[in-house]
Amino acid sequence: MKALFIGGTGVLSSACSELAISKGIDLFHLNRGLSAGIRKIEGVKTIISDIRNFEQTKEALKKHSFDVVVDFIAYEPEHVQNDIQLFEGKTKQFIFISSASAYEVPKQLPVTEETPLDNPYWEYSRKKIACENILKQTYEKTGFPYTIIRPSHTYDKTKIPAIGGYTVLHRMLKGLPVILPGDGTSIWTLTYHKDFAVGLVGLLGNEKAINEVFQITSDEWLSWNNIYEILSSELGVKPNIIHIPSEIIALYDKEIGDGLLGDKAHSMIFNNTKIKSFVPDFNPQVKFKEGAKEIIKWYIENTQQLEADKNINDFMDKITSDFTTFVSGIKS
Repeated sequence: MKALFIGGTGVLSSACSELAISKGIDLFHLNRGLSAGIRKIEGVKTIISDIRNFEQTKEALKKHSFDVVVDFIAYEPEHVQNDIQLFEGKTKQFIFISSASAYEVPKQLPVTEETPLDNPYWEYSRKKIACENILKQTYEKTGFPYTIIRPSHTYDKTKIPAIGGYTVLHRMLKGLPVILPGDGTSIWTLTYHKDFAVGLVGLLGNEKAINEVFQITSDEWLSWNNIYEILSSELGVKPNIIHIPSEIIALYDKEIGDGLLGDKAHSMIFNNTKIKSFVPDFNPQVKFKEGAKEIIKWYIENTQQLEADKNINDFMDKITSDFTTFVSGIKS
């Protein structure tokens, strides 16, 4: 099987690349050749091109056709429209990486692929929905062979699942307050990147997956309080957590607020029956306690020496100070 991954060096795509290579897939990456860094994959053939430069990419792909193409970095409707033009007649399957944040706030759990799509809070998610709609409409008109994947919060050792990234770990070590939305009891799903890869790679070249949508997530459910407790435990500290309503957080930082109101503030539990029926090998194995050990080891060896992000630090100092003062005023 000849496969093309657009991107290939990110959290999801690097794990999928390693697994695809191990299964003997003839794997190509299409990227600018600038970001291999910590996720260098042996055995991949790289086509150097900027996917955002349509004519350059069209020329670079002129002599190629593929059994399957996966675009890990399509975020705008225009990106998907360009993909369709580039790969119409040049691939038997096109896989679009969408997002589970596209689902509406669920009226019942667990979420399935049939849960309606709607996100009035987060533009990122609305664009992913628009991308999905373009693919579905194109399939109806021309038969363009798409498959849609909706991952939820997928991580590796370098991606800290905390609101504020590595700066949050800095603050935990110093005993400084860190924020959690609401009371921290909303249930969240964290998926280890290599577990995700089993699901996606298992769909490569699967004709039955054409015109289908799959969510690929872990089966482990944790509250945000649990997640921060696990991270801080690996650091050997007790976190100073301040619980603040997501609506208040959004007033201080729109980007963080949009991601909370449109995604992370709500309990999200997923039913993975469909992906397991198509890919029997998909059976997520890595619990977050195990993944957190990798994260903290990486943090200590590579990130602890970095300066904290000033914007995140200032944001957390300001909001926790204001909120603590407000609560104290009510109590008095």
